[in-house]
Amino acid sequence: MPEHLEIGSDRERVEERVRRWCEQTRLDGRRPLLSDAAALAIAAGRLDEPVRTVLAARRRAGKTMPSIGGFSAIRVLEDERRRWLAKETKNKPGSALVYRLRAAELAKRLDHLRTSVVMSPRHYASGVRAVRKDRREGLHLDLDERDALFDALTHTPVPKRESGTVVERAGLSLLDSAAVRVAEVSKNTRFEELGDRAAVVMAEFADQQHDAFSDRYETMLFLAGSAFDQVQSSPAWRSEHFVVQRTQLDLVEELTQVAVDVNSLRDIDDELDGIAAMMFDDATRAQVGSRRAALDTVWAQLIDRVAALVRVADLVTRAEGDLKTMDVMQKAHSLDGRIDDLVARAGHRELSADNTHFVGDQLGPM
Repeated sequence: MPEHLEIGSDRERVEERVRRWCEQTRLDGRRPLLSDAAALAIAAGRLDEPVRTVLAARRRAGKTMPSIGGFSAIRVLEDERRRWLAKETKNKPGSALVYRLRAAELAKRLDHLRTSVVMSPRHYASGVRAVRKDRREGLHLDLDERDALFDALTHTPVPKRESGTVVERAGLSLLDSAAVRVAEVSKNTRFEELGDRAAVVMAEFADQQHDAFSDRYETMLFLAGSAFDQVQSSPAWRSEHFVVQRTQLDLVEELTQVAVDVNSLRDIDDELDGIAAMMFDDATRAQVGSRRAALDTVWAQLIDRVAALVRVADLVTRAEGDLKTMDVMQKAHSLDGRIDDLVARAGHRELSADNTHFVGDQLGPM
């Protein structure tokens, strides 16, 4: 019973942590960008079910997907292109052309990446017979389906810090230097306390150690993808100790289904926002409110589902340390056995040496 309570409290702690991160749209600390596998699983959540079925079949058949060195780059380039197009040019007529040229350059880079992903002859069948074979086996993606996959990859969750402009990153660097400078200049003066306080504020702002996102949905998807990567990359998870668990949990399918539900919930939420902005009567307002309450249940279920993934990642990481300890102990026991065998053979070695010396004595001077 105490063990059950401990497990329950652990689940609750992880769930509360996930809820807090999603509501604050920020994760504690910095995490690596998502792997290609995680990005593809999340992107599949934006596609139709028949396409998801083909992607799953290709994965089971060992068919790899084209890689560009990280699908997060697609999202970063797309965000940057949109920023240039959205820049205000009313009071800067001379800048409009520069902004459009910059956006066009980014669009050209995206088109190049799209061609690499969509038209790769190494990953997709090109001949008539090869295409027919893949179709029969449920492995073929049409050009429009590959295009849709690339479009979905432009939504790969990426922390804001990775897509910040050069000016923003340079600004943080300058703030960091300024914080040190303010503290130095005010030292041993009547402004020392004020200078220290200003330095602390600037240093805290400059030292952005957390991943921030545009909304709670983006936060949840990145968190789920990050947990997926943590488990997938773990030597413990791939070891014989977790053979049963690997058959019980299809990580790719779980991440994809989470993405399907998150995207559906976000779309409906956006539609409700649109209705709320145009409603004029109490009846409509009440109906929108009741619908939102229903969606809160779905959100709670998603929190629980992602928390389960995060918990698995935490437990697998913990298991790595335990398995390393077990390996060391096994090596120590193995070494003990080898030492015992070596000592046990000592008498045999003495007899062998005596025998060899005896033969040598016989071969000595007559």
